[in-house]
Amino acid sequence: MTENVSAAAVSADGTVIAFTAWGEGEPLVIIDGATAYPAINPTNEEVGRLLSGEFRTYAYDRRGRGESTDTAPYAVEREIEDLAALIEVAGAPATVFGWSSGAVLALDAAAAGLPIKRLALFEPPFVVDDGRPPLPADYVERL
Repeated sequence: MTENVSAAAVSADGTVIAFTAWGEGEPLVIIDGATAYPAINPTNEEVGRLLSGEFRTYAYDRRGRGESTDTAPYAVEREIEDLAALIEVAGAPATVFGWSSGAVLALDAAAAGLPIKRLALFEPPFVVDDGRPPLPADYVERL
């Protein structure tokens, strides 16, 4: 097994996207949810090590989190560019696994035409009916 390697990709707007990779094989990129990143989510490293014989697993700090830098203003399109830069470093096409809001970002990236071979999505936060109260008006600011 190849040991973990920490490095960075550079997004289209110059934002530096830090990542760690484990293993050998086809690229698999993990996208955390909005409030997580690899330094506080040990699951990514565990998954990378468990899959290291078949995949080269990349876990990255989304912009503005962990070791990645940030460039204002925020836009989902910039995060798609971040993922594109990481896939370019990893080697296209990549399998992409997204947790929570990372699952939504993965879907947006696939819809935007990024070279994604397969998607695996866990708990995308879609509200598809009126089965729960709406989010407060200031939810995004509070998040």
